[in-house]
Amino acid sequence: MSIIRQQHGYVALMAVLIVGAAATAIALSLLTIGADSQRSGIISLQSKQARSLASACGQEALQQIHDNTAYTGTGSLSLGQGTCDYTVTSTGANTRTITTSASVGGVVRRLQVYVTIGSSSISITSWQEVS
Repeated sequence: MSIIRQQHGYVALMAVLIVGAAATAIALSLLTIGADSQRSGIISLQSKQARSLASACGQEALQQIHDNTAYTGTGSLSLGQGTCDYTVTSTGANTRTITTSASVGGVVRRLQVYVTIGSSSISITSWQEVS
């Protein structure tokens, strides 16, 4: 007498396992993409904040030059979650170079401003971001 074993359901079980593994892989991919997107957004925001802070330092240095046309020196600002430093150097009798460096989080942005001082005005010759 022989016993016949019937093995129903193994194909269905394998299909459920394969579909479950695929669904898990898709879910993990979506979570990773979402985390990367959020991290990228935060870095972009910090970069914009650092750029604005570097500009604020440049404007503070311009105010120092306005108040005292012979001004050379350094200063710093702390606004929000960031800080910046500026340096004003004389590059001639009537010219100044302003260098600023601002950081927010791990993002650093730098500006360089060239200024010409006239008898009754201050002219910005160049205002550019530097690496």
